Amino acid sequence: MNRLLLFAPMGLLIAGFALSVLGLLWSSLIHGGAALYADLLTDPIILRVLWRTAWIAVVTTGLCAVLGYPLALFLARSPRRNLWLILVISPWLVSIVVRTFGWMVLLGNRGVINTSLRGWGIIDSPIRILFTPTAVIIGLVHVFIPFMVIAILSSLLQQDRRLEEAGRILGGTRWQTFRRVTLPLSMPGVTGGCSLVLLMAAGAIVTPLLLGGLRDRMLGTQIYSEIFQVYNFDRATAMAVLLLVLALLLVAPLRLLEARLRHRLEAG
Repeated sequence: MNRLLLFAPMGLLIAGFALSVLGLLWSSLIHGGAALYADLLTDPIILRVLWRTAWIAVVTTGLCAVLGYPLALFLARSPRRNLWLILVISPWLVSIVVRTFGWMVLLGNRGVINTSLRGWGIIDSPIRILFTPTAVIIGLVHVFIPFMVIAILSSLLQQDRRLEEAGRILGGTRWQTFRRVTLPLSMPGVTGGCSLVLLMAAGAIVTPLLLGGLRDRMLGTQIYSEIFQVYNFDRATAMAVLLLVLALLLVAPLRLLEARLRHRLEAG
């Protein structure tokens, strides 16, 4: 009985999510029907937005994993882990809008980066960084990398350090022990963090809107535009369904990989 009570909040969350998704799908089919989806999937602008959303989300996730793993490994081995962890998650104390405006100051034509490069004589004219996919990726990595670090850190802290010591005793170098012991055991945390970041990056609105502008839109900003600028709620609803499908397609391989890794670890 106690376990059922513990699962009750999870059941409410799942039910609320399922009902909202079904309501969204039903609304798009009632008001627009299959013709609306056909129109979106044959629109070259929407197809470019879908492709841009997918590859920016994937690149952001990859960079978060590459940059976040060494940081998580450092935190797991550091005796002052709690202090460093506070520094990692401290950006969450500041609004995402404020942080994104900070990147606008840094990446603008008259920002710190371009001003410094011109002052050092490296460039003659400003480099266009702001309002490009590069700026969006930089902003998204900055926003989401703490999630990746925490996911990997939780996996590293669950490892038995004696396994690494055994690997070293058996003659393995630090790199061999990391590659054959530490990294495989931490892969569930990596795939979990990648899934989380991939979902959030695909549906991001504020950072792509401010750093990418109106030219290089992602699907989230396109939906925002349809609702608050064009007032086309039917089209925005269908786009939201497409965003959900895109997110599921992106995350599905990661979830399958995580299941296989957990099965191998349990079997081993």
